[in-house]
Amino acid sequence: MQGLLLLENVLQFVGAFVAFSIAFVSYKGVRQTRSSSLLRLAAAFVFLGAGFMLEGLYGFSLLDLLPGFEVSLATLLIAGLFLETAGYFFLAFSHMLDVVFDKRVGVLMIAVFPLMAINQSSLAVVLTSLSFYFILYGVVETMFAYGKNKNPNTLFIASGLAVLALGWFLSLIAPDGLLLNIIQLLMKEVGLVTLFIPVLRFSFTKKGGWDGPV
Repeated sequence: MQGLLLLENVLQFVGAFVAFSIAFVSYKGVRQTRSSSLLRLAAAFVFLGAGFMLEGLYGFSLLDLLPGFEVSLATLLIAGLFLETAGYFFLAFSHMLDVVFDKRVGVLMIAVFPLMAINQSSLAVVLTSLSFYFILYGVVETMFAYGKNKNPNTLFIASGLAVLALGWFLSLIAPDGLLLNIIQLLMKEVGLVTLFIPVLRFSFTKKGGWDGPV
């Protein structure tokens, strides 16, 4: 059991490394292409990386592996979840500024958010639910984009977001299952790595354009 808990928290830092790597590559792409899409993408993954890192620190604190670390554990967890939610918000909704169809879908989803909070006694559960819906919106939007342009990069982005969404769905249905937590973390990281492929291509070659939800 202790080993699984340790693995779970190590995976949080692996996720942070992957997210910060995507943010770094995106920022380099911004300097080369002056793309506002990549700038928003870099911001999104900075938030995601910081969220993963704080959640990893929270887990290590629970295991007493950080002696002298005097931060409220509840505050640490909520801060991590909030940063992740902010990152997924950037991923899913900043594209609404440019696409009329997405504005309609986004307004509909924003109207659903208050309903999501009803009967939720835990702020952590609300933030997790919001992250899931933001990613789900990104999946729908990107699949519509792929239907129009048939760009392989777009399909990669949709696939990565879909894996992320499934990982978050597992965390919603079994928030206290240790083995499922590890599986959903692995799925998040597979989703992030899948997103990394089109980011690399667009950052350095602009091949095919960026059609993701940013």
